[in-house]
Amino acid sequence: MSKILILANNSSGLYIFRNELVLRLLQDGHEVLVSIPDTEHAEELKKEGCKIIHTEMDRRGTNPAHDIKLYKFYRRLLREEQPDIVLTYTIKPNVYGGYACRKEKVPYISTVTGLGSSFEWTGLKKKMIVTMYKFGLKGCKCVFFQNAENKRLFEELHINGKDSKLVNGSGVNLEKHRFEEYPGHKDDITRFLYIGRIMHEKGIDEYLYAAKKLREKYGDKVSVSVIGYSDEDYEDKLNQAQKEKYLKVIPFQKDVHPYIREADAIVLPSYHEGMSNVLMEAAATGRPVLASNVSGCKETVDDGESGLLFEAKNKEALYDAMSFFVETSIDMRKNMGRNGRAKMEKEFDRKKIVAAYIEKISE
Repeated sequence: MSKILILANNSSGLYIFRNELVLRLLQDGHEVLVSIPDTEHAEELKKEGCKIIHTEMDRRGTNPAHDIKLYKFYRRLLREEQPDIVLTYTIKPNVYGGYACRKEKVPYISTVTGLGSSFEWTGLKKKMIVTMYKFGLKGCKCVFFQNAENKRLFEELHINGKDSKLVNGSGVNLEKHRFEEYPGHKDDITRFLYIGRIMHEKGIDEYLYAAKKLREKYGDKVSVSVIGYSDEDYEDKLNQAQKEKYLKVIPFQKDVHPYIREADAIVLPSYHEGMSNVLMEAAATGRPVLASNVSGCKETVDDGESGLLFEAKNKEALYDAMSFFVETSIDMRKNMGRNGRAKMEKEFDRKKIVAAYIEKISE
Protein backbone atom coordinates (compact mmCIF):
# COMPACT_ATOMS: atom_id res chain seq x y z
CA MET A 1 0.00 0.00 0.00
CA SER A 2 1.01 3.63 -0.52
CA LYS A 3 1.79 6.61 1.66
CA ILE A 4 -0.49 9.45 0.54
CA LEU A 5 0.04 13.06 1.60
CA ILE A 6 -2.84 15.55 1.34
CA LEU A 7 -2.05 19.29 1.24
CA ALA A 8 -5.05 21.49 2.08
CA ASN A 9 -5.62 25.07 3.21
CA ASN A 10 -8.10 24.18 5.98
CA SER A 11 -9.47 21.14 7.77
CA SER A 12 -13.13 22.04 7.27
CA GLY A 13 -13.11 21.75 3.49
CA LEU A 14 -11.25 18.47 3.71
CA TYR A 15 -13.39 16.91 6.43
CA ILE A 16 -16.81 18.16 5.35
CA PHE A 17 -16.52 17.78 1.58
CA ARG A 18 -13.78 15.18 0.99
CA ASN A 19 -13.86 12.92 4.01
CA GLU A 20 -15.41 10.08 2.00
CA LEU A 21 -12.25 10.01 -0.14
CA VAL A 22 -10.03 10.07 2.96
CA LEU A 23 -11.98 7.18 4.50
CA ARG A 24 -11.80 5.18 1.26
CA LEU A 25 -8.01 5.61 1.13
CA LEU A 26 -7.70 4.47 4.74
CA GLN A 27 -10.04 1.51 4.15
CA ASP A 28 -7.93 0.47 1.16
CA GLY A 29 -4.94 0.24 3.48
CA HIS A 30 -3.09 3.39 2.52
CA GLU A 31 -1.22 5.52 5.05
CA VAL A 32 -2.77 9.01 4.92
CA LEU A 33 -0.97 12.16 6.06
CA VAL A 34 -2.80 15.49 6.17
CA SER A 35 -1.08 18.89 6.06
CA ILE A 36 -3.42 21.63 7.36
CA PRO A 37 -2.99 25.03 9.06
CA ASP A 38 -5.88 24.77 11.57
CA THR A 39 -7.18 22.36 14.19
CA GLU A 40 -10.96 22.63 13.73
CA HIS A 41 -11.40 19.07 12.41
CA ALA A 42 -7.90 17.78 13.10
CA GLU A 43 -9.04 15.55 15.96
CA GLU A 44 -11.73 13.87 13.85
CA LEU A 45 -9.26 13.19 11.04
CA LYS A 46 -6.74 11.87 13.54
CA LYS A 47 -9.28 9.48 15.09
CA GLU A 48 -10.05 8.12 11.63
CA GLY A 49 -6.40 7.19 11.25
CA CYS A 50 -4.74 10.16 9.56
CA LYS A 51 -1.42 11.62 10.65
CA ILE A 52 -1.88 15.38 11.11
CA ILE A 53 0.93 17.76 10.17
CA HIS A 54 0.40 21.34 11.31
CA THR A 55 1.33 23.76 8.54
CA GLU A 56 1.65 27.52 8.94
CA MET A 57 -0.24 29.18 6.09
CA ASP A 58 -1.72 32.62 5.42
CA ARG A 59 -4.69 31.43 3.36
CA ARG A 60 -5.73 34.76 1.86
CA GLY A 61 -2.49 36.74 2.26
CA THR A 62 -0.13 37.77 -0.54
CA ASN A 63 3.08 38.26 1.45
CA PRO A 64 5.91 36.71 -0.67
CA ALA A 65 8.02 35.93 2.40
CA HIS A 66 5.19 33.86 3.92
CA ASP A 67 4.63 32.00 0.65
CA ILE A 68 8.32 31.22 0.17
CA LYS A 69 8.34 29.87 3.73
CA LEU A 70 5.36 27.64 2.85
CA TYR A 71 7.13 26.33 -0.27
CA LYS A 72 10.26 25.50 1.72
CA PHE A 73 8.14 23.75 4.36
CA TYR A 74 6.50 21.60 1.69
CA ARG A 75 9.88 20.59 0.24
CA ARG A 76 11.19 19.67 3.68
CA LEU A 77 8.01 17.73 4.42
CA LEU A 78 8.35 15.74 1.20
CA ARG A 79 11.95 14.82 2.01
CA GLU A 80 11.07 13.77 5.56
CA GLU A 81 7.92 11.77 4.82
CA GLN A 82 8.74 10.53 1.30
CA PRO A 83 5.12 10.00 0.21
CA ASP A 84 4.29 7.88 -2.82
CA ILE A 85 1.72 10.39 -4.06
CA VAL A 86 0.45 13.84 -3.03
CA LEU A 87 -3.07 15.30 -3.37
CA THR A 88 -3.32 19.11 -3.34
CA TYR A 89 -6.43 21.26 -2.95
CA THR A 90 -6.94 25.05 -3.40
CA ILE A 91 -4.55 27.63 -4.79
CA LYS A 92 -1.61 27.75 -2.36
CA PRO A 93 -1.24 23.98 -1.92
CA ASN A 94 -1.71 23.62 -5.72
CA VAL A 95 0.95 26.22 -6.54
CA TYR A 96 3.58 25.80 -3.82
CA GLY A 97 2.84 22.18 -3.03
CA GLY A 98 2.78 21.32 -6.71
CA TYR A 99 6.08 23.06 -7.41
CA ALA A 100 7.67 21.37 -4.38
CA CYS A 101 6.46 17.97 -5.61
CA ARG A 102 7.90 18.61 -9.06
CA LYS A 103 11.29 19.61 -7.62
CA GLU A 104 11.33 16.56 -5.33
CA LYS A 105 10.06 14.28 -8.14
CA VAL A 106 6.98 13.11 -6.21
CA PRO A 107 3.84 12.37 -8.29
CA TYR A 108 0.89 14.59 -7.46
CA ILE A 109 -2.77 15.17 -8.29
CA SER A 110 -4.24 18.67 -7.90
CA THR A 111 -7.80 19.97 -7.64
CA VAL A 112 -8.86 23.44 -8.78
CA THR A 113 -11.75 24.10 -6.39
CA GLY A 114 -12.50 27.50 -7.95
CA LEU A 115 -10.65 30.54 -9.20
CA GLY A 116 -11.44 33.02 -6.46
CA SER A 117 -10.81 36.74 -6.80
CA SER A 118 -7.20 36.33 -7.99
CA PHE A 119 -8.29 35.58 -11.55
CA GLU A 120 -10.26 38.83 -11.63
CA TRP A 121 -7.01 40.76 -11.22
CA THR A 122 -5.55 42.52 -14.24
CA GLY A 123 -2.11 43.48 -15.54
CA LEU A 124 1.01 42.32 -13.74
CA LYS A 125 -0.86 40.70 -10.85
CA LYS A 126 -2.88 38.54 -13.26
CA LYS A 127 0.27 37.53 -15.17
CA MET A 128 1.94 36.63 -11.90
CA ILE A 129 -0.85 34.32 -10.71
CA VAL A 130 -1.00 32.63 -14.14
CA THR A 131 2.77 32.08 -14.11
CA MET A 132 2.65 30.68 -10.59
CA TYR A 133 -0.10 28.23 -11.53
CA LYS A 134 1.87 27.15 -14.62
CA PHE A 135 4.87 26.32 -12.41
CA GLY A 136 2.68 24.55 -9.86
CA LEU A 137 0.73 22.33 -12.25
CA LYS A 138 3.35 21.68 -14.95
CA GLY A 139 4.31 18.25 -13.59
CA CYS A 140 0.88 17.32 -12.22
CA LYS A 141 -0.24 13.79 -13.11
CA CYS A 142 -3.87 14.93 -13.29
CA VAL A 143 -5.63 18.23 -12.62
CA PHE A 144 -9.22 17.86 -11.43
CA PHE A 145 -11.59 20.71 -12.33
CA GLN A 146 -14.94 21.25 -10.67
CA ASN A 147 -16.60 23.12 -13.51
CA ALA A 148 -16.14 23.33 -17.28
CA GLU A 149 -15.52 27.10 -17.33
CA ASN A 150 -12.49 26.80 -15.03
CA LYS A 151 -11.13 23.98 -17.19
CA ARG A 152 -11.63 26.01 -20.38
CA LEU A 153 -9.91 29.06 -18.90
CA PHE A 154 -6.86 27.07 -17.78
CA GLU A 155 -6.56 25.54 -21.24
CA GLU A 156 -6.88 28.99 -22.81
CA LEU A 157 -4.09 30.31 -20.55
CA HIS A 158 -1.96 27.20 -21.24
CA ILE A 159 -1.97 26.15 -17.58
CA ASN A 160 -1.66 22.42 -18.03
CA GLY A 161 -0.79 19.27 -16.15
CA LYS A 162 -0.04 15.96 -17.83
CA ASP A 163 -3.75 15.10 -17.77
CA SER A 164 -7.02 16.68 -16.64
CA LYS A 165 -10.46 15.52 -15.56
CA LEU A 166 -13.77 17.31 -15.06
CA VAL A 167 -15.94 16.26 -12.10
CA ASN A 168 -19.11 17.71 -10.58
CA GLY A 169 -17.42 19.50 -7.71
CA SER A 170 -16.92 17.46 -4.55
CA GLY A 171 -20.34 15.90 -5.05
CA VAL A 172 -22.84 15.57 -2.24
CA ASN A 173 -23.31 12.87 0.39
CA LEU A 174 -26.87 11.78 -0.37
CA GLU A 175 -27.22 9.87 2.91
CA LYS A 176 -26.11 12.73 5.14
CA HIS A 177 -28.10 15.28 3.15
CA ARG A 178 -31.20 13.14 2.96
CA PHE A 179 -34.41 14.18 1.26
CA GLU A 180 -36.85 16.01 3.54
CA GLU A 181 -40.50 16.66 2.78
CA TYR A 182 -41.22 20.30 1.98
CA PRO A 183 -42.02 22.28 5.15
CA GLY A 184 -45.68 22.96 5.76
CA HIS A 185 -45.42 26.28 7.58
CA LYS A 186 -48.84 27.24 8.90
CA ASP A 187 -47.88 30.91 9.19
CA ASP A 188 -47.66 31.30 5.38
CA ILE A 189 -44.20 32.92 5.65
CA THR A 190 -41.71 32.35 2.82
CA ARG A 191 -38.33 31.63 4.39
CA PHE A 192 -35.16 32.40 2.39
CA LEU A 193 -31.75 31.31 3.68
CA TYR A 194 -28.18 32.16 2.66
CA ILE A 195 -25.40 29.87 3.97
CA GLY A 196 -21.74 30.77 3.62
CA ARG A 197 -19.05 33.31 4.31
CA ILE A 198 -20.31 36.89 4.65
CA MET A 199 -18.33 38.69 1.94
CA HIS A 200 -18.77 40.93 -1.08
CA GLU A 201 -17.95 38.25 -3.68
CA LYS A 202 -20.69 36.01 -2.33
CA GLY A 203 -23.26 38.68 -3.25
CA ILE A 204 -24.07 39.77 0.29
CA ASP A 205 -24.65 43.40 -0.72
CA GLU A 206 -27.21 42.33 -3.32
CA TYR A 207 -28.80 39.96 -0.81
CA LEU A 208 -29.18 42.74 1.77
CA TYR A 209 -30.74 45.00 -0.87
CA ALA A 210 -33.23 42.34 -1.93
CA ALA A 211 -34.06 41.50 1.68
CA LYS A 212 -34.91 45.12 2.47
CA LYS A 213 -37.03 45.53 -0.65
CA LEU A 214 -38.90 42.28 0.06
CA ARG A 215 -39.62 43.49 3.57
CA GLU A 216 -41.07 46.72 2.16
CA LYS A 217 -43.32 44.79 -0.25
CA TYR A 218 -44.37 41.74 1.76
CA GLY A 219 -43.80 42.75 5.37
CA ASP A 220 -43.86 39.82 7.80
CA LYS A 221 -44.83 37.36 5.04
CA VAL A 222 -41.15 37.01 4.09
CA SER A 223 -38.21 36.00 6.29
CA VAL A 224 -34.64 36.43 5.00
CA SER A 225 -31.76 34.88 6.96
CA VAL A 226 -28.01 34.30 6.77
CA ILE A 227 -25.87 31.63 8.40
CA GLY A 228 -22.12 32.16 8.43
CA TYR A 229 -19.26 34.28 9.62
CA SER A 230 -17.89 37.56 8.29
CA ASP A 231 -14.80 37.12 6.15
CA GLU A 232 -14.93 40.88 5.64
CA ASP A 233 -16.16 43.87 7.65
CA TYR A 234 -19.95 43.42 7.45
CA GLU A 235 -20.81 43.51 11.13
CA ASP A 236 -22.29 47.03 11.06
CA LYS A 237 -24.39 46.31 7.96
CA LEU A 238 -25.70 43.07 9.42
CA ASN A 239 -26.52 44.70 12.74
CA GLN A 240 -28.38 47.51 11.00
CA ALA A 241 -30.33 45.04 8.87
CA GLN A 242 -31.35 43.12 11.99
CA LYS A 243 -32.31 46.35 13.73
CA GLU A 244 -34.56 47.26 10.81
CA LYS A 245 -36.00 43.71 10.93
CA TYR A 246 -35.40 42.72 7.32
CA LEU A 247 -32.66 40.19 8.08
CA LYS A 248 -32.02 37.46 10.64
CA VAL A 249 -28.40 36.59 11.38
CA ILE A 250 -27.69 33.05 12.60
CA PRO A 251 -24.16 32.30 13.88
CA PHE A 252 -21.94 29.80 12.06
CA GLN A 253 -23.30 26.25 12.38
CA LYS A 254 -21.34 23.02 11.95
CA ASP A 255 -24.52 21.19 10.92
CA VAL A 256 -26.71 23.23 8.56
CA HIS A 257 -29.08 20.41 7.57
CA PRO A 258 -31.78 21.32 10.15
CA TYR A 259 -31.78 24.91 8.85
CA ILE A 260 -32.00 23.82 5.21
CA ARG A 261 -34.90 21.54 6.18
CA GLU A 262 -36.91 24.47 7.58
CA ALA A 263 -36.17 26.84 4.68
CA ASP A 264 -38.45 27.33 1.68
CA ALA A 265 -35.51 28.17 -0.59
CA ILE A 266 -31.73 28.53 -0.39
CA VAL A 267 -30.23 31.62 -2.04
CA LEU A 268 -26.67 32.03 -3.32
CA PRO A 269 -25.96 35.30 -5.22
CA SER A 270 -22.23 34.50 -5.58
CA TYR A 271 -19.99 36.08 -8.24
CA HIS A 272 -18.00 32.87 -8.82
CA GLU A 273 -17.75 29.32 -7.44
CA GLY A 274 -15.80 26.14 -8.09
CA MET A 275 -18.95 24.10 -7.51
CA SER A 276 -21.25 25.25 -4.76
CA ASN A 277 -21.55 22.68 -1.98
CA VAL A 278 -24.37 24.67 -0.37
CA LEU A 279 -26.51 24.42 -3.49
CA MET A 280 -25.84 20.69 -3.83
CA GLU A 281 -26.74 20.07 -0.18
CA ALA A 282 -29.90 22.15 -0.46
CA ALA A 283 -31.04 20.39 -3.64
CA ALA A 284 -30.26 16.97 -2.12
CA THR A 285 -32.48 17.90 0.84
CA GLY A 286 -35.30 18.74 -1.57
CA ARG A 287 -35.20 22.51 -1.39
CA PRO A 288 -35.47 24.86 -4.38
CA VAL A 289 -32.34 26.92 -4.96
CA LEU A 290 -32.02 30.49 -6.24
CA ALA A 291 -28.55 31.05 -7.64
CA SER A 292 -26.39 33.31 -9.78
CA ASN A 293 -26.16 32.24 -13.41
CA VAL A 294 -22.41 31.65 -13.17
CA SER A 295 -20.17 28.59 -13.44
CA GLY A 296 -20.14 26.64 -10.21
CA CYS A 297 -23.78 27.55 -9.50
CA LYS A 298 -25.72 27.08 -12.74
CA GLU A 299 -24.61 23.45 -13.13
CA THR A 300 -26.52 22.50 -9.98
CA VAL A 301 -29.82 24.09 -11.11
CA ASP A 302 -32.31 23.30 -13.87
CA ASP A 303 -33.72 26.79 -14.28
CA GLY A 304 -37.45 26.82 -13.66
CA GLU A 305 -37.42 23.11 -12.80
CA SER A 306 -35.37 22.76 -9.60
CA GLY A 307 -34.84 26.45 -8.86
CA LEU A 308 -34.21 29.84 -10.42
CA LEU A 309 -31.14 31.44 -11.98
CA PHE A 310 -30.52 35.18 -12.05
CA GLU A 311 -27.81 37.53 -13.28
CA ALA A 312 -24.85 37.84 -10.91
CA LYS A 313 -23.93 41.24 -9.44
CA ASN A 314 -27.47 42.46 -10.25
CA LYS A 315 -29.46 43.36 -7.14
CA GLU A 316 -32.70 43.90 -9.06
CA ALA A 317 -32.38 40.51 -10.78
CA LEU A 318 -31.93 38.87 -7.38
CA TYR A 319 -34.93 40.75 -5.97
CA ASP A 320 -37.07 39.76 -8.96
CA ALA A 321 -36.15 36.09 -8.54
CA MET A 322 -36.95 36.12 -4.82
CA SER A 323 -40.17 38.05 -5.39
CA PHE A 324 -41.21 35.61 -8.12
CA PHE A 325 -40.58 32.73 -5.74
CA VAL A 326 -42.75 34.31 -3.05
CA GLU A 327 -45.63 34.28 -5.54
CA THR A 328 -45.19 30.61 -6.56
CA SER A 329 -47.51 27.92 -5.28
CA ILE A 330 -46.55 25.33 -2.68
CA ASP A 331 -47.04 22.61 -5.29
CA MET A 332 -44.55 24.27 -7.63
CA ARG A 333 -42.02 24.60 -4.80
CA LYS A 334 -42.46 20.94 -3.87
CA ASN A 335 -41.90 19.91 -7.48
CA MET A 336 -38.74 22.02 -7.62
CA GLY A 337 -37.48 20.31 -4.48
CA ARG A 338 -38.15 16.82 -5.85
CA ASN A 339 -36.52 17.70 -9.17
CA GLY A 340 -33.46 19.01 -7.36
CA ARG A 341 -33.09 15.78 -5.39
CA ALA A 342 -33.40 13.71 -8.57
CA LYS A 343 -30.72 15.83 -10.24
CA MET A 344 -28.33 15.32 -7.32
CA GLU A 345 -28.89 11.55 -7.38
CA LYS A 346 -28.26 11.39 -11.12
CA GLU A 347 -25.33 13.80 -11.50
CA PHE A 348 -23.77 14.75 -8.16
CA ASP A 349 -23.53 11.62 -5.99
CA ARG A 350 -20.24 11.97 -4.08
CA LYS A 351 -19.55 8.25 -4.50
CA LYS A 352 -18.98 8.90 -8.23
CA ILE A 353 -16.49 11.69 -7.42
CA VAL A 354 -14.56 9.46 -5.00
CA ALA A 355 -14.43 6.72 -7.64
CA ALA A 356 -12.89 9.17 -10.14
CA TYR A 357 -10.09 10.07 -7.70
CA ILE A 358 -9.45 6.43 -6.76
CA GLU A 359 -9.09 5.58 -10.45
CA LYS A 360 -6.44 8.27 -10.98
CA ILE A 361 -4.61 7.42 -7.75
CA SER A 362 -4.53 3.75 -8.79
CA GLU A 363 -3.03 4.69 -12.14
